[in-house]
Amino acid sequence: MQDLERIKDFLLKEKIDNIILKKISADQSMIKFVNNKIVKTGVESTSSVEVFVSKDKKIVMTSIKEFDDKSIKTTISKLRTFLEHSQPNKNFVSIPENKYNYQEIKDLYDPKVESLDEVDVVNSTINSALKNASRVSGTFEKSHGSISILTSSGITQKEKFSNLYLSVRAFKTKEASGHKTGSSRVLSKFNPEQIGKEAGEIANLSMNPQEGVPGKYNVIFSPLAFAPIVESIGSAASIFNVESGMSFLHNKIGTKLGDFDLTDNGILENGINSMKFDSEGYPTQKTELIKNGVLKTFLHNNSSSQRYKTKSTGNAGIISPHPHNLVLDGVRGNVFDVKNGLYITNVWYTRFQNYATGDFSTIPRDGMFLIKNGIISEPVKNLRVSDNVLNLLKNIQLFGKEKEQITSWEADTPCIMAPVLIRNVNITKPTN
Repeated sequence: MQDLERIKDFLLKEKIDNIILKKISADQSMIKFVNNKIVKTGVESTSSVEVFVSKDKKIVMTSIKEFDDKSIKTTISKLRTFLEHSQPNKNFVSIPENKYNYQEIKDLYDPKVESLDEVDVVNSTINSALKNASRVSGTFEKSHGSISILTSSGITQKEKFSNLYLSVRAFKTKEASGHKTGSSRVLSKFNPEQIGKEAGEIANLSMNPQEGVPGKYNVIFSPLAFAPIVESIGSAASIFNVESGMSFLHNKIGTKLGDFDLTDNGILENGINSMKFDSEGYPTQKTELIKNGVLKTFLHNNSSSQRYKTKSTGNAGIISPHPHNLVLDGVRGNVFDVKNGLYITNVWYTRFQNYATGDFSTIPRDGMFLIKNGIISEPVKNLRVSDNVLNLLKNIQLFGKEKEQITSWEADTPCIMAPVLIRNVNITKPTN
């Protein structure tokens, strides 16, 4: 906290009204592997402080990466200039006061991550995938460090963290591929061999795909395939996106959206984005966004909660509240128990044509299969999902039995869910 105290003391001399300082220090390593071989490794140590200040309702944010007096004074001088030329922000009310209790969360830091041999992880992943595939590529990342926060209202908190992320793409042929990812804060809940095995199995099943036929399908989305849609729901629940007209959940409080539950859980055990405080220092919590299909609340920070005469949900972003870990659930069973269906294991290029209505499209990638009488009958290719998020939600039928925690390049926000069966999904052909 010493660096944060020094920065705060410099800022207080400028008669700043509100100060939030958030320091992130991390040791990170990454391995990239291509065609069964490690091709790139990298190690990096970083430390930076995110600075938020307000004066007369004018707000400015920046960051500091050098903590000597000269660098701090230079940054503060720039802040002073920015404040002088900024306009008051009518949406800003205040930062939280120092009056909260914080819940300790299990499995956010594992010292075993620090000494984990990255090469062993990658080699075991590749060997597992090659039992069903001919070549394997991907990335493995690990990190550990700490996040500290200090505010002018007296909040002082610190949290240690560790993270593991593995992305594996296995190939049987050029057209037959499978993709899996795995994310965990602790080593005991991280299984790279299983991740590689499942990627290889999908690739093996994808041999000789036939041209897909557009139409309406009962679709089974794997967690990896549906995570980008779940992330979009969490984003749409941010009061910032609601107010800016970028949310398909606008005016939907109290509305029945389907038969499912969606929770944002900032205190989730082993949650990739779990932490006992948010970016304002407010305690994080478990928030029921959608219960029994009914939208209950939006995500708030301290200022927006005061404007709406409610309580913060502990989701700051100071300007834009954001979800921590999104947990999607509902009635569980055998999602493959359908007479005719389509199984999508992965997607890419998820794009919204209209954020306010929820119209979107996404392209299935890697293994995609027709389902006949509850079993995979044949792989197919060249199809696109072209639908509406609200339409998908109202047509959710069933969830699988086993949840996964998903993060991916298509879904930065952790999504915890099982495979999901959705009826009458609109499937089209991709455009060239």
